[in-house]
Amino acid sequence: MTNTDIIANPELAACEVHGMTRSAFILRGALAAGAFYGTASVAPFVSQALAAEGGGDLDILNFALTLEYLEADFYKVKGKEVGLSGTARSYAREFGAEEAEHVAALSGTIKKLGGKPVAKPSFAFPASDERSFLKLASTLENTGVGAYNGAAPSLKSKEVLTAAGSIVQVEARHAAAIDLLIGASPTPNEGFDKPLSKSEVLAAAGPLIKK
Repeated sequence: MTNTDIIANPELAACEVHGMTRSAFILRGALAAGAFYGTASVAPFVSQALAAEGGGDLDILNFALTLEYLEADFYKVKGKEVGLSGTARSYAREFGAEEAEHVAALSGTIKKLGGKPVAKPSFAFPASDERSFLKLASTLENTGVGAYNGAAPSLKSKEVLTAAGSIVQVEARHAAAIDLLIGASPTPNEGFDKPLSKSEVLAAAGPLIKK
């Protein structure tokens, strides 16, 4: 059986994140893990990756900022390219504006804590029409929820944890709204995220992480 045979989210495998920062590297790994094992696998991957990196709250905030850069870019740039209509177009505008607010809030928090916001990477998304855009939107939003859930246990500041919790709730609502729009379950992970071993992640995600 090849990697292609077991891939769960091929659209995630085709997403490209070009950046050499630690945050971009972790994000690429999260997308790769989600591509093979599904969005439920992202939380344990991110938790393990952040623990291995040994970063503090500022590093975690910059990882979250990189994720928000990706989502904002997806809605505001890719959403215009594919020619959305109706509810899909309204969602892209609304969600894109909210992701931009997340970018601003995280950047401001990082500066307030004496850190430097990470530079925005460049992205490439494998969506060419409304149908593929919405499918990828669902996968990205659910991946984002898993990423925030995976990062949260490593946060030391209660204030920062509270802020992250308020953002992840919005991400989850985005995911549910899009899932309902495309006829998918708004609770795809059956109540709980599934654990994923480090060896499983490395075996599957390694070939997908773009330099």
